[in-house]
Amino acid sequence: MATTSSYFVMVGTKDNPLYEAEFGSMARGDVAKKDDLRHLNQFVVHAALDMVDELVWGTPAMYLKVVDKFNEWYVSAFVAPSGVRFMLLHDTPNTDGIRNFFNETHELYIRTLLNPFTDLNGPITSPAFDQKVRAHGRKWL
Repeated sequence: MATTSSYFVMVGTKDNPLYEAEFGSMARGDVAKKDDLRHLNQFVVHAALDMVDELVWGTPAMYLKVVDKFNEWYVSAFVAPSGVRFMLLHDTPNTDGIRNFFNETHELYIRTLLNPFTDLNGPITSPAFDQKVRAHGRKWL
């Protein structure tokens, strides 16, 4: 299954964005419309963080599946043991693909944290990390 549009963000333990990426048709388009859509995406994902914070206490699973819905958009979440939340705003339910995307991205995040100069709540600016996350997005979403 292919998701036509999705927005991925990693949120730190202090509710700060660590990394953002857009996939599919959301990544293309005119600049003004894209900027408005980016703010809406951030708002929807930020609103869903409260749901994630509530759900994380009721389940031992790291993958929380769909935690919120906004119009035709779904918000899926994955919570790392460190408390970093991986949030995906998407328009097509694809549970297995999203789970695999989260698992591979989490493994990549762990490898990034193994660098002693990486801060847990610092933004991830590595072009190699970005390239690999986008490759995972093309593969699974």
